[in-house]
Amino acid sequence: MAHAVPTPGTTTGARTGTGPSRPERRTTPDVLGPRTHLLVKWGLPVVTALVYGYWVASVRRHGGPITGWNLLTGFMSALVFVILYFALRAVTRRLPPEIHAALWGAFAGCALGFIYSGSGVAMFTSILASLLLAGAVTAGLVYHYYTRRDPGRARPSGTT
Repeated sequence: MAHAVPTPGTTTGARTGTGPSRPERRTTPDVLGPRTHLLVKWGLPVVTALVYGYWVASVRRHGGPITGWNLLTGFMSALVFVILYFALRAVTRRLPPEIHAALWGAFAGCALGFIYSGSGVAMFTSILASLLLAGAVTAGLVYHYYTRRDPGRARPSGTT
């Protein structure tokens, strides 16, 4: 006797004709609790900003002694970094994938350019490195968004 082979994207009821056909969304199991997700959502950007501020301060002092102005530069850089990060995270959720990716690419490029320009290299070198990083981040995010998006949103309705 022949039996129907289950196919991905159909439910058991759809094969037998007793239920609607809905694609199943496969997700990985969530092994961390909501508290851990909240801690990572807010804590990781703050820690990253502090590391960024330390990095800015260490590049700006050129191996010299640590001064108050150097510490102020580091903390202000960290503060600006975290404010811009949270602002981008809030704004980019509502944007199309291309603009979303371009904004995060610009953020990464500007962050690198600010650090690299403080090291004393030529401005052209700093701009080139920033543009290369911004382009790589943008391209990587566009690829990520288009390979993992919902198949139902792949094309606007009415187009073939």
